[in-house]
Amino acid sequence: MALNHQYTLVIPNIFGFKGGIQIYSAFLLQGLQSIDSQAHYQVLLKYDRSYPPNHSFLPQTNFHCFGGFYPWIQSSLMAVKMVQLALKNSSQNSSHLFICTHINYSLVCYYLKYLFGIRYWVVAHGLEVWNLKSPKLKKALHNADKILTVSHYTRDRLLQEQNLNSEQVVVLPNTFEPHRFQIASKPQYLLKRYHLNPDQPIILSVTRLGKSARYKGYDQILQALVLIRQSFPNIHYILVGKGDDTPRINTLIQKLGLEDSVTLTGLIPDEELCDHYNLCDVFALPSQGEGFGIVYLEALACGKPVLAGNQDGAVDPLFHGELGCLVDPQDVRVIASSLLQILQETYSNQLLYNHQYLRQKTIDNFGIQRFQARLSFEVSPLYDLPKTSRNCVKS
Repeated sequence: MALNHQYTLVIPNIFGFKGGIQIYSAFLLQGLQSIDSQAHYQVLLKYDRSYPPNHSFLPQTNFHCFGGFYPWIQSSLMAVKMVQLALKNSSQNSSHLFICTHINYSLVCYYLKYLFGIRYWVVAHGLEVWNLKSPKLKKALHNADKILTVSHYTRDRLLQEQNLNSEQVVVLPNTFEPHRFQIASKPQYLLKRYHLNPDQPIILSVTRLGKSARYKGYDQILQALVLIRQSFPNIHYILVGKGDDTPRINTLIQKLGLEDSVTLTGLIPDEELCDHYNLCDVFALPSQGEGFGIVYLEALACGKPVLAGNQDGAVDPLFHGELGCLVDPQDVRVIASSLLQILQETYSNQLLYNHQYLRQKTIDNFGIQRFQARLSFEVSPLYDLPKTSRNCVKS
């Protein structure tokens, strides 16, 4: 009797919030279904309360949402469901793979593997696995059948810090949908909304504004803005995002005297995101803790010069500086100087001004088709599925 292919994805959420882990998880599910369209999919969502009935995933996808329960009971219910699915599929002659898109869910998988021989993969993004201290989570990581890391930076750190088998840890970078991000002129409706003129130099950041996300580097850009205004008095910084750090950011803006030079947009609709990238002259996010940074891909796909930090996973989407400017994320003067050079079009790497090159290189290496080809190479040996050539997925 032929085995039924079963995938169980254990995910924080994908419908109610759109952070990096959530976007990656959705693309991972989409990619699996493009590779193995006959399989059955169980998706456990810890924080989502419900799922849209018109979702784009295959009909044989069952969502289990735990966001409607008290926080202290969510994890317990999700763990019980994982055990139920493991028991059910082990008794139905099915080939089962668990995939945890956050390491916190991997411990249950470790016990399921010990008890029932269930295979499991873990996705490692960045901060949540760097300097990992928990002995239990370390054990779960070491016993995973595969660890998918979103960048070479995270892979290298894991290998160095956790003494893992190098063949166990592979890179499956973040991705994006190229058709959603196109090169275009500055949108008139946004210029009008923010009271800007078409010739005005604009810096953009898109990020979470949480107290735990100050490593993103928006403070440094605000401080650099004071220096940049000496050359560009009409410079404007648009900071897209929301979070509990917003009151402090507003206080800093006032302290620096930047009230007329900064706009905090709050959360914007998804359909306006591409327009905001096209509104800017340079996208800047000199972070110190990016596992990868999907926003860099989106900005590059819109043909925008990008400035990022040189001490985290941002080096991957920017090809170690080929596609963008990598700086010390703590050096405000270097950030200011680099942004000035980019705006003045005197930056040494002239590829930053070749909009079509930035877009095509990003699509070729990180577009959804490339992501699915890489994923196919990792999944195919499990079920003897058609496999993309290694040459097509080599990083």
